[in-house]
Amino acid sequence: MVRAPYRDALPNMTDRTASIAYGRLMHHAMRGLIQRVLSDVARTGLPGDHHFFITFDTTAEGVGLADWLRDRYPEEMTIVIQHWCDGLAVDDDGFSIVLNFGDNPEALRIPFDAIRTFVDPSVEFGLRFERTEGPEIDPDDEPQGPTDRDARPKPHDAEVVRLDTFRKNH
Repeated sequence: MVRAPYRDALPNMTDRTASIAYGRLMHHAMRGLIQRVLSDVARTGLPGDHHFFITFDTTAEGVGLADWLRDRYPEEMTIVIQHWCDGLAVDDDGFSIVLNFGDNPEALRIPFDAIRTFVDPSVEFGLRFERTEGPEIDPDDEPQGPTDRDARPKPHDAEVVRLDTFRKNH
């Protein structure tokens, strides 16, 4: 079953002018992949050399972090989940975790919709989520006609990230 925020990705099958919003469905699927990976890690820990670089929008709705971190990272922040973390808890909307910042444990809450990149360099895997400008789509708003659907902003796109972006040049 498709979660409510993505239900408008599937058209009314009786409407011959409608189309399937593959971009929105792919976006939802990739966020679900991150949710599954983090849920497994919360349950069993990080296997082998796996570790994650997660960049997120600190201004996104639902992001929870200490004021001093928000001041230091007013737009985006990258966290590393590797050697030490505590209290990783995952739900349908995002995850909470305690990370160490210079011997200061801090709790963070990161909604999946705030994530911009998710990278596991140990296996050269990465995702990047692009945000389009414009107002968010309210899934409860029904389009008033074909021109209203065309005028809606495009959903967030996602793509595979080149890992060279995260590698240090020696």
